[in-house]
Order: sequence, then C-alpha cells, then structure tokens
Amino acid sequence: MEKLFSYGTLQLETVQKETFGRLLTGSKDILLGYVLSEIQIKDKDVIAKSGTDIHPILKYTGNNSDQVEGTVFQITKEELAQADDYEVDEYTRVKGNFQSGASAWIYAGQSDR
Repeated sequence: MEKLFSYGTLQLETVQKETFGRLLTGSKDILLGYVLSEIQIKDKDVIAKSGTDIHPILKYTGNNSDQVEGTVFQITKEELAQADDYEVDEYTRVKGNFQSGASAWIYAGQSDR
C-alpha cells in the first residue's frame, strides 16, 4: 500500500470515484514545510472531474511552522499511477513529512523540491 496526501480536489468524492472507481479511506493530517497557492489548469478532463479550473498547489518553504491540512489516503500502487495520470504537468510527486510523524506522497509545484 501507498500513502497519498490530498489537500485539494482528490478529497472530493466525485473525483475519487472518477479517478479510482471507489471512495478512498484515510485520516486527517498536517503537512509540514509547505504553504498553499493556486494555479489555473487547462486540462479539460481534470476540469470536468473537479468542476473547476482553479486548483490548489503546494509551495515548498522548508519552514515547519508552514502547515497544510488535508487527508492521507491509503491507496494501491496502481491507484498511485492513476493519481499521477489525474494530476496535470504543473504538479510533481514528492515525499512529504507530517505532524503525525508519517511520510506520504504529495503533489507540489514543479519548481519546488
């Protein structure tokens, strides 16, 4: 199993059903060292699934007092690949560290990390 942190549209039930074919299970956690920003995306499929062209995006600061709340989901390796397909090119997948002590995959801005 893999751990994937969502702070945005992957928390939406409609996006989970469209992307993974099921609702995900997870737990709330807080990502350390990042702040939230926004981007405008152009991918029509992602806009259709999420219902918006404005999506949140993580920006790395390295300061543990900068924190982002979200959910850490338990997913399979295959579902992680599906999440990679869902995310647009402006995002890159890296490991993040959490207040709980956990480590999980996150999607952050490409210029970060």
